[in-house]
Amino acid sequence: MRQAGGVCGRYAQSQNVHDLVAEFEAEQGPDTELPPDYNVAPTKEVYAVVARRPREAEPDVPPTRQLRVMRWGLVPSWAKDPSIGSRMINARQETAASKPAFRRAFARRRALLPADGYYEWWAPPDGPKGKNGKPLKQPFYIHSKDGSTLAMAGLYEFWRDPTRDEDDPRAWLATVTVLTTDAPDTLGRIHDRMPLLVAREGWTQWLDPDRDGSADADALTSLLVPAAPGMLAAYPVSTAVNNVRNNGPELIEQLPDDEVLGSAEGMLF
Repeated sequence: MRQAGGVCGRYAQSQNVHDLVAEFEAEQGPDTELPPDYNVAPTKEVYAVVARRPREAEPDVPPTRQLRVMRWGLVPSWAKDPSIGSRMINARQETAASKPAFRRAFARRRALLPADGYYEWWAPPDGPKGKNGKPLKQPFYIHSKDGSTLAMAGLYEFWRDPTRDEDDPRAWLATVTVLTTDAPDTLGRIHDRMPLLVAREGWTQWLDPDRDGSADADALTSLLVPAAPGMLAAYPVSTAVNNVRNNGPELIEQLPDDEVLGSAEGMLF
């Protein structure tokens, strides 16, 4: 029942900036706070944890861990138009270190994206069909069983808008993408891809900008693993999440059995 194609395109993040700064041990937080978002979609602003040193700092000054606000959908520094970011919300682990769009970011600009959980869609074979004759898809919410924050592996980039003056605060756009991998058999019943997670003990190594990803790709990739067996739970939620204009904690509430599209038997874990 693996669903081919598609990407990790929606997630939930409801924690406040102060809790995230503390949880990810950031030394610096953003100037503005994002509201709780239970339907994070591409091109929205999201929180990203990065490690950076001041622009004019000497090389021996250690980088500091920061919580920043970035736009979801990576825009490569060489892009002529930032609209390309809407197609760069995910980077495949298998090719991120070598693909031109992500290669530079993988080398030096790696991030963590905090999430309460994420959504994937499953087309039950016995479910109702849409006007196009294809089965309607049932959304599932996937989250940590113990309620802990998911640290999704990401890459980030800065894009310079050539139409704006250098001192214009809008001249630079910071964007981010989520790394994905093949989902293990259990999760793969819902969708064949899933976001990569970084365990707490691997955060420092993953974020370290002094670790050259182009020279040490295998070592860095070893920090990226699918969730450990039994770590995640999944259950069906309302199709209201399909519309990005819908938002609120009701989106992550488990759907009653009699409202699930088709049979979800064996799909809860």
